[in-house]
Amino acid sequence: MAKADKDLIGLGIVVAMIIVIIANGSSVIADFVSSLISDDNPRDKVLSAALLLNVALLLFGWRRYMDLVNEVAQRRHAEEAARTIAQTDPLTGCLNRRTIDNALQSMITAAQSTGHEVVAMMIDLDHFKRSNDVYGHQTGDAVLLEATRRIRSVLPDRSIIARLGGDEFACAAMYDPDHVEAIDRLVLRINEQVARPIIIDSLAIAVTASVGLATTNCLDKNASVNLATTLLHHADLAMYQAKKAGRNGYRWFDASLEAELRYRHELECGIRKGIPAGEFVPFYEKQIDLDSGALIGFEMLARWRNPRRGLISPDIFIPIAEEIGLISDLSESLIRQALIDAAAWDPRLTLSVNISPIQLRDPWFAQRLLKLLHEANFPPHRLDIEITESCLHENIGVVRTLITSLRNQGIRISLDDFGTGYSSFAQLRTLPFDQIKIDRYFVSNLDSNKDSATIIEAISSLGKGLGLPITAEGIETSEVLAELRKYGSFKGQGYLYGQPSDAQSVHAMLANQDLLREPSIDPATSAYPFPQAAAA
Repeated sequence: MAKADKDLIGLGIVVAMIIVIIANGSSVIADFVSSLISDDNPRDKVLSAALLLNVALLLFGWRRYMDLVNEVAQRRHAEEAARTIAQTDPLTGCLNRRTIDNALQSMITAAQSTGHEVVAMMIDLDHFKRSNDVYGHQTGDAVLLEATRRIRSVLPDRSIIARLGGDEFACAAMYDPDHVEAIDRLVLRINEQVARPIIIDSLAIAVTASVGLATTNCLDKNASVNLATTLLHHADLAMYQAKKAGRNGYRWFDASLEAELRYRHELECGIRKGIPAGEFVPFYEKQIDLDSGALIGFEMLARWRNPRRGLISPDIFIPIAEEIGLISDLSESLIRQALIDAAAWDPRLTLSVNISPIQLRDPWFAQRLLKLLHEANFPPHRLDIEITESCLHENIGVVRTLITSLRNQGIRISLDDFGTGYSSFAQLRTLPFDQIKIDRYFVSNLDSNKDSATIIEAISSLGKGLGLPITAEGIETSEVLAELRKYGSFKGQGYLYGQPSDAQSVHAMLANQDLLREPSIDPATSAYPFPQAAAA
């Protein structure tokens, strides 16, 4: 029964009570009023008292009734507010993660009855976290509100939109299966609208959107699975591909994406388990003095000895470890093993180690590295930390602090992949690097590419002018080596001098060349793959 009907019935009951009292007690009322006028006592005091009591009870009942009506109204309002909070995002007013499934399932059911299909879109704002950190959460909320308004403005009628959390949205709309091209036009408009600068307090904030698309046309509608959940899952996979493709675009779901996601999930779980299990091991690539041909050290390279898939390249697992926040744990476990291995080498041999740009953001990295050196009893001057050139563009202040801190302890610092980033001559002068490394891209095709030769000649002149030794990576043929020697004195590394090898192979090779410390250290005390160090 509606609230208005209940109120009307209650009011009717009260009015009826008043009429009954007046009708049945009219003589008593007249006598009571007359006594008040004449200032005499009423003829029937008991009935007069009963009348006053009934009137008082009537007024009390009416007051109590109105209180109950107000209380019910407030409770109903609170329930509606709680329901709204539970079903919608408090910032944008969109649906939330808890309600999108039911809303989408209802849309799918309605579309099936009319011969339409449903498209689901997962939308993620690119680089939103960066602007949120720079300008503050209040500005970030304003950006989300404006982005939501723009997305809503281009969605068709009866569409649904939900904010799943942070800067991620889910949208859905019905479409005519004979006009699939309308979806492409719709998502292009979404990309265009979101990409327009958002003006907040005189700030022009630029964000873009990566969109994943999936339609019910690709689902088995007779399956027992929840179609809404499956559709959103497919759109999410496609959105991830749009991110990988460079952002500010969209991708359609493809069945192969699911297999790729399963593979990635398997790798993520493997990394989490493999770090404490000692599955990640250092391999070593020789570094040579090109003038004398003498071995001067090794660069540590990460490898994953996966029990199921064998040896896995770092190109596959390093980016994943960075994304899931385990790159520091992984890197430090490898450095710990490498320092133990290198401690057994001839003291003239150096160890070069790459660090991730993410590790540069850690203010305690230098302290933890020094702790590893102390634990391995490894001289700091034999360690060379390599920092990629791209780090200088985003973290110049942090890099300067880190370099200064490490060099004060005797550790050498190299600028890696030189020629591929954005470092300037001013940065090379002000940052105290000990050497620069030419990226292998320019070296490997030196004998056939004139542009590479010009770049290497320029870098060689720069190194001489700044007094910085130069290491050339990617020396794979004797022809490349002959060309490289034309441009000066270099250190070098590459497959011409052999493939990267594990600790045991390097130990055996150095033993044959009498390049181990005295007394010789038993491989059983070295790092993984030897059991004692793996357990540590």
